[in-house]
Amino acid sequence: MEYIRVTKENLEEEHICCAISNNKDVQVSSKKAWLADRFDEGLVFLKSVERGKCFIEYIPAEHAWNPIEAPGYMYIDCLWVSGSFKGHGYSSDLLSECIKDSKEKGKKGLCILAAAKKKPFLADPKFLKYKGFEVCDEADNGIQLWYLPFEKGAKKPMFKECAKHPHIDEEGYVLYYTNQCPFNAKYVPVLEETAKNNGIPFRAMKIESRNDAQNAPTPITTYSLFCDGKYITNEQMNDKKFLKLAQ
Repeated sequence: MEYIRVTKENLEEEHICCAISNNKDVQVSSKKAWLADRFDEGLVFLKSVERGKCFIEYIPAEHAWNPIEAPGYMYIDCLWVSGSFKGHGYSSDLLSECIKDSKEKGKKGLCILAAAKKKPFLADPKFLKYKGFEVCDEADNGIQLWYLPFEKGAKKPMFKECAKHPHIDEEGYVLYYTNQCPFNAKYVPVLEETAKNNGIPFRAMKIESRNDAQNAPTPITTYSLFCDGKYITNEQMNDKKFLKLAQ
């Protein structure tokens, strides 16, 4: 497989490997706008030259949009290989390139979100364990921070206190989200309209800055749905899923 690095210079021309093929789709444009502001902070987006879901996205942990303490580490936003790309070793290829690049940049190691059992839009814990990652912290909702240190004795990354006990003091449904996930540009408005039409208390909280993301009440900032103060899920909802959940 041949890979290409997406940069500021080629961002507009490149397909960004999600499930949306139209570069002018609002979902793609919102994600690209988010990416464009991250490249100067050290974000790397490496993808297959072929269209499809085969890419890795990572950034120095100090600039990650997550409430973690991991100075000197590289944080993997997303490692996604699916569809016809699965089963060919491409995940290993992408991770190996991330490790090589991170070591060359003098990083202490890598960290990434997962859970004890595979959850949607999170890394596969079996794959992480196979690659030498270990759990270094866990929030009350079962979301785990995994790490792969490059040197013995490296200080373990950890969640900030605000994320260890995911809870908010607000009734009804509250969604925290960012433009990091392209699907949100389409599905957040769907939830807002569905909730309004069905009299369901709902509020969407778009995280607009790294500072807000690093102090969010949830380990997952791309999409975190709460109900009556309790964390529910990080799985993107369409109207049918949301109404079923709200019954």
